[in-house]
Order: sequence, then C-alpha cells, then structure tokens
Amino acid sequence: MRRLALGLLCLAVGPAAAQPRPDVTAMTCADAQALVARAGAIVVTTGPATYTRAVRDIGFCVVEKSTQPDYERTRDVPNCFIGYRCVDPFTEGRDGP
Repeated sequence: MRRLALGLLCLAVGPAAAQPRPDVTAMTCADAQALVARAGAIVVTTGPATYTRAVRDIGFCVVEKSTQPDYERTRDVPNCFIGYRCVDPFTEGRDGP
C-alpha cells in the first residue's frame, strides 16, 4: 500500500505536460487582443517557427525597458495591433555595438 501511495504521489507531482503557445494566426484580431489584455503578458506563436512575448502595458516589462506597439498577422487582419512588446530603449533599432 505504501509503495502504491508513493507511486501515485510521483505521478501527481511529475512534470506537467507542455502546453502549446496560443497561435495568433489562427485567431481573429479581436480574440488575440482579448487574450493579451486578459493575460497581461503572454508568449504567442506568430508563424511556423516564430513567436513573440506580447504585453498589455509597460507594467509587464522589466524596469529598464519601454514598449513598442506589436502588430501581428491574425486570421482576419494582416496587421493587427495585439498589444505591446518590451524593448530596450537604448539599443532597439541599432545594428550593433
């Protein structure tokens, strides 16, 4: 009985199954916007091999970051504003050091 209980405990606290990222290309623009607004910050799939971390506002970025609007392709809008992305205001847009 003790061995069975230990086995069940291991199953209960074992690694969780990986959950796929939400795919904004399969969502409507309104659904993608609502997802980011509800989550606050979320990593979403934006293409076959691409993803981004979208945030509701600057409160979801680290202190030294700022935000830029994040436009992604959704099912119904090719350039949908889904929220913002956190950027480094001192290096964003530069080609290198």
